[in-house]
Formats: sequence, structure tokens, C-alpha cells
Amino acid sequence: MEIEKKLAALGLKLPSPPQPVATYIGFVQVNNLLFVGGSTGRINGQPLKYSGKVGGQVTLEQAYQMARNCGLNHLAIIKAALGSLDRVERIVKVTGYVNVAPGFKDMPKVVNGESDLLVELWGNQGQHARAAIGVASLGGDAPVETEVIVQIRV
Repeated sequence: MEIEKKLAALGLKLPSPPQPVATYIGFVQVNNLLFVGGSTGRINGQPLKYSGKVGGQVTLEQAYQMARNCGLNHLAIIKAALGSLDRVERIVKVTGYVNVAPGFKDMPKVVNGESDLLVELWGNQGQHARAAIGVASLGGDAPVETEVIVQIRV
């Protein structure tokens, strides 16, 4: 429970794992990789704290927080899948999609919300490959959606 102790030290706690809202499942394990589907940062089924386009209705700082929430949701899904976050060997990749207003170009700074959390928790093993992509819209008018791939101890 070391990772959960680190979460608590950061003043954070795991939400309930989000439930799929369409025809998909939250994660798929292939050998020692766990592919965790997209999260928009909705915590415990509550409405999105911020919605709209980043650089428009949503500030960079608000979008960063929503990406951090995406990370918390991913951690909840990983724990549900594996039984313990301590089974994560390393974070392999994060892909972030940012709902951008025209002219907004700081997608990497938004997705840092999740990346920073993962590095805070796992240190060097939390460093990962990443893509931060600007898109015209996201479901539910979410400002950001991320997905993650983790290597697990089997």
C-alpha cells in the first residue's frame, strides 16, 4: 500500500472507479501490460467541475486539475483491476486529448496534470512516453481526456 500512502501524503484519495458509459470496458490486460481506457476527470460520477474548451471557458490551470482527476480515476481503475497499486512496475505511456479553443497551443501543460501525479507517486518508474493532442471536441464537453498504459508485476 505504498502508493496509497503517498497519495494520502499528497492529500489525495482514490475515487470510485468510473463505470463505462458506452460499449467498452475500463481496462484490458495483455500479458504484463494493462491498457486503461479514457477518463475525462469526472470524480465519483459527479458533474465535471470544469467543462468547455481550454483557452476559452476553461483556463490552463483548471484543465491541469481535470487531467490530474483523470489520473486519479486511472489509479482507481488500476487498483480495481490489480487489487493493489503496488503491482504497477512502471507507467509506460499517457495519451492526452485536450478540447482546445482556436489558438490554444499548450496541450502538454494540460496533460502534465496526470503526468506530474504519476511521477510524484512512482518517481523514475512514473516517467513515461506521452502524446498531448488538441482536438475540436470531447464527449460531455470535457476539457481533457487521458488514457494510460502500465506495466505490471505478474
